[in-house]
Amino acid sequence: MTTAADKDRVLIFDTTLRDGEQSPGATMTHDEKLEIAELLDDMGVDIIEAGFPIASEGDFKAVSEIAERSKISVICGLARANFKDIDRCAEAVRKSAQPRIHTFIGTSPLHRAIPNLTMDEMAEKIHETVTHARNLVDNVQWSPMDATRTEWDYLCRVIEIAIKAGATTINIPDTVGYTAPVESADLIKRLIETVPGADDVIFATHCHNDLGMATANALAAVAGGARQIECTINGLGERAGNTALEEVVMALKVRNDIMPYHTGIDTKKIMHISRRVSTVSGFVVQPNKAIVGKNAFAHESGIHQDGMLKNKETFEIMRPEDVGIAGTSLPLGKHSGRAALRDKLSQLGFEVGDNQLKDLFVRFKELADRKKEVFDDDIIALMRTGGDDDDHLKLVSMKVVCGTGGPAESTIEMEVDGKDVTETAEGDGPVDATFKAIRKIHPNAAHLQLYQVHAVTEGTDAQATVSVRLEEDGVIATGESANTDTVVASAAAYISALNRLIVRRNKMGEGADTREISYKDIT
Repeated sequence: MTTAADKDRVLIFDTTLRDGEQSPGATMTHDEKLEIAELLDDMGVDIIEAGFPIASEGDFKAVSEIAERSKISVICGLARANFKDIDRCAEAVRKSAQPRIHTFIGTSPLHRAIPNLTMDEMAEKIHETVTHARNLVDNVQWSPMDATRTEWDYLCRVIEIAIKAGATTINIPDTVGYTAPVESADLIKRLIETVPGADDVIFATHCHNDLGMATANALAAVAGGARQIECTINGLGERAGNTALEEVVMALKVRNDIMPYHTGIDTKKIMHISRRVSTVSGFVVQPNKAIVGKNAFAHESGIHQDGMLKNKETFEIMRPEDVGIAGTSLPLGKHSGRAALRDKLSQLGFEVGDNQLKDLFVRFKELADRKKEVFDDDIIALMRTGGDDDDHLKLVSMKVVCGTGGPAESTIEMEVDGKDVTETAEGDGPVDATFKAIRKIHPNAAHLQLYQVHAVTEGTDAQATVSVRLEEDGVIATGESANTDTVVASAAAYISALNRLIVRRNKMGEGADTREISYKDIT
């Protein structure tokens, strides 16, 4: 019987290794199952449904070994409503310090039609199989599959039969994710109030996510009196998945004001096991998934970033550290503001004044409009390619035509000491054509000593950093530029080097010693 002390405790029943593995393509190896079970046990999961022992020899062995190894959790196996399944399940879990058999049968009209059983015949089958399971282990869970579409009177009848036969947990599955939260809460509440013996067992809820309401339905069921939630890591499971363990646990923790319940889960281990399950199952966690998604604790909006820098509670209802994440992420993008950019620069070791930040912010926004996300290396590249105070040559626009039909052609518009000049040149490739067009606009005798390109970030929208080194009459200048368009970066780097040659010559004066020069030398 549930005591007063137990009424605020919600048991976590994890079925990642059973229902979760039923996701098409999510099959795990024997060693992977043992690893995930160990992580679940260590995290404090109350019940681990380790598999379906009758399904295969591999599943039987996995459940058996998990049962033998477990230290904290109850180890449960699944069995259909027949003696053969139940016997095999009992054998698999017998080495557990706390073994459980979970047996089930479909009770809705649709499911009763499959074995062609009358209501009375099914009721008798439930009595026989639950009694048999209870004779083998003290801990028996029974589920009327598709309970939420089963006739009310019949559902009450078969639950009473299962309780009298020895079931210690009655699980109410929303097998096809059809229920709404208000229905979920009401169903559990009415069953507890109506079924004889309901106070002597624990009611559980198993919600599928076909309509995206699994977590909401599970929490509503708790409000209705359920004290066990069946869930999986990352919400893995049949079709659209199950109630996600991480979501229900953190919801109970964060909203303790309206849901004064608790679990024994070590929440700081959530992120680690989430990532491990994602890896072994092959199911990538969607970026915007609650709690464990990549963006769950990421803020790109300038308003949000500014608020987070001042007080994290403005836009976060839980600490990322509570689920095992190092900290909040403020990814930089086109919505970011100056405060976030300054903070990122400080993290990277750059302290900038207001005027420098203003100039950098303009160039950052230009880059962010071209990229989905601006990474640390992008920011470093921007810092390394800041403009000179004396830009005699400025790139205004450019257009390049290239392909297999003939030589590349580049049209460059530049501002030369305040005057716009446009030239077109052909070359052996787009970069060669671009450099020739620039030389038409600004004739020079500089020799190209180095031209180097590398991507500073990943992806097809990666920002390319181009380095150019020019030598003219013993004076050497380097220029760098970063852009998602490699040819534009090449033009900007070439023009930057030319500017530095001009600045260097002005600073050296006639007859001065020549030496290598970079942006650092002239600022």
